Amino acid sequence: MALLIAENLCYTYPNGLRALDGVSFSIEKTDCIGLVGGNGAGKSTLLFVLCGLIVPTSGTVTIDGVPLKKENLALIRSMIGMVFQNPDDQLFMPTIYDDVAFGLQNRGYAPEVIDQKVCQALRHLNIEHLADRPPYRLSGGEKRSAAIATVLSMDPHLILFDEPTAFLDPRNKRNFIHLLRSMVAARLIATHDIDLVSRTCNRILVLKNGILLADDAPASVFSNERLMEQAEL
Repeated sequence: MALLIAENLCYTYPNGLRALDGVSFSIEKTDCIGLVGGNGAGKSTLLFVLCGLIVPTSGTVTIDGVPLKKENLALIRSMIGMVFQNPDDQLFMPTIYDDVAFGLQNRGYAPEVIDQKVCQALRHLNIEHLADRPPYRLSGGEKRSAAIATVLSMDPHLILFDEPTAFLDPRNKRNFIHLLRSMVAARLIATHDIDLVSRTCNRILVLKNGILLADDAPASVFSNERLMEQAEL
């Protein structure tokens, strides 16, 4: 069974804007999927729906067989992690260690388990040296890595990324690509960075005006000039 199944997702904002219009797709446990489209295509809205930040107007989502419903949100959020476009939205504690430990503390892990998981996440990202630093003292790339560590420490089944290379210089982008390839969890990456998805993803979802135009291998998507033009890519 697929890790995530989305069926006929629709979402309309209070101002009447239809951000998602009948979107259906699935994610397997080993997938790394690129979510692409022009500005206003519905990429961020889709991520927010999948992690339960907003409730779809209609349609369903199941994650590991669990329906995405209000009563299941705590369980769903233990299975899905999200890395926001702006790392400052995720880093708010006095030190990076505290930020990475925050979610684990809320789940009630024992202090020794928290320390083990925090150190493991920081080590995976090669940022152990940042543990005692405050977020405001970090570069954009360091903040991005720290934000990812807050998610990795929770051992999610699926990680959602919203424009993950937006704050990265070329060196940090290369490091991020290496990290993506090393992850065990499934990954869904909303981005304008075609180079990133072509180098890391096994599938591409193409959105335009909330409609899913394509769900295919990168080579098929990027060689389809008509599709690329239609999707404003």
